[in-house]
Amino acid sequence: MFPLWMTHGAARSAAAAALVFLSIRSAPVPAQGTFAPPEITSAPSSPLDLPDAELARRVEIDPSSLGSLSIGAPSSGILLHPVALTSGPGWELVYPEAAWTTAETAAFVETAVAKVHEIFPDTSPLYIGDVSLPGGGRLKRHETHHVGRDVDFGFYYRGGKGYWFAPGTAANLDLARNWAFVRALLLWTDVETILLDARLQRLLYDHALKLGEDRDWLDRIFEFRGRSRNPLVRHYVGHRTHFHVRFYNRQAQELGRRAYPFLVQFQKIKPPVFTVPHLVRAGETLGHLAGRYGTSVRAIQQANGLASTLIRAGRTIRIPFKGAAAPPAKPFAFPLRPLPPRTPSAFASVDWPTPLGLYGEELAKLARSPSLLGLGFRRAGA
Repeated sequence: MFPLWMTHGAARSAAAAALVFLSIRSAPVPAQGTFAPPEITSAPSSPLDLPDAELARRVEIDPSSLGSLSIGAPSSGILLHPVALTSGPGWELVYPEAAWTTAETAAFVETAVAKVHEIFPDTSPLYIGDVSLPGGGRLKRHETHHVGRDVDFGFYYRGGKGYWFAPGTAANLDLARNWAFVRALLLWTDVETILLDARLQRLLYDHALKLGEDRDWLDRIFEFRGRSRNPLVRHYVGHRTHFHVRFYNRQAQELGRRAYPFLVQFQKIKPPVFTVPHLVRAGETLGHLAGRYGTSVRAIQQANGLASTLIRAGRTIRIPFKGAAAPPAKPFAFPLRPLPPRTPSAFASVDWPTPLGLYGEELAKLARSPSLLGLGFRRAGA
């Protein structure tokens, strides 16, 4: 059992995957130390079921009763009522001061790491780098990590050696454990994206094929194959040293969206500064941009960590808007998990989710319909 988190207060004192979307009334967080797949419909006591009037009352009286809230976008938002990851047998924290997250993300971390240890009991701890600051917002080393849904995971290396930020290669990576970890993330958690260098994607892809994974499924997962409009594992410069995983948080995101106006109304939070991206064109200066967007040069500098007023054409910078309504007006919709059509024999000794177990008989039938074949599910025996 891995010790996972403390509350913020306690720490201070001590294609279905692409085309079919679930209702926001969705899965509760898996219990610590278990691998029970979530169900679609929340229990009647779920905060997601609260009518607006009751939600407003809770915000006014005790907003912490709503649990973790992820408000805004990964590159422009805040984190309320976070929990802190703590080091344990399954992982070591590199930056404990930046290891704050939502309860859902924390549970996903435990679930994925524990699945690797279930398959390979003698696995050494994995390094975890940046997550978020206690209140979210800008983390100097990143453009994202604002809202408690981004986690930087190190790799598993050959010989059980642990490193942080060591570039992965065919010679030093433990491909078996790294693929088991990625598979666990995809099937046992709600992954929005995994950022990983294309060279390492190829290594994992080839290893998964040798194990017996379905080629069509892998082609839809990995961007380097160029065969999916919405691959989950994407190339991004600077990600040869770690997995950058962004999770969906069905409760923290939707509840944050709904609670945000009440939080501001009852002055539980100051109207936060959200940002929008701007692609700098030739001849533009910070002064021009400040005037155009109704902000200040200093505010733009702070939002982007700029020490000077010099900017170059072609760079995307964040323009701050104080009090802007960052959360969308419409409820979030989340994709189904991309379940493969089969499980290789190397992983057959442990449990993996099924459409029926995750989504119930009705959606399992829908997922087997001809129009959805190849998008995340296959007919049995296909």
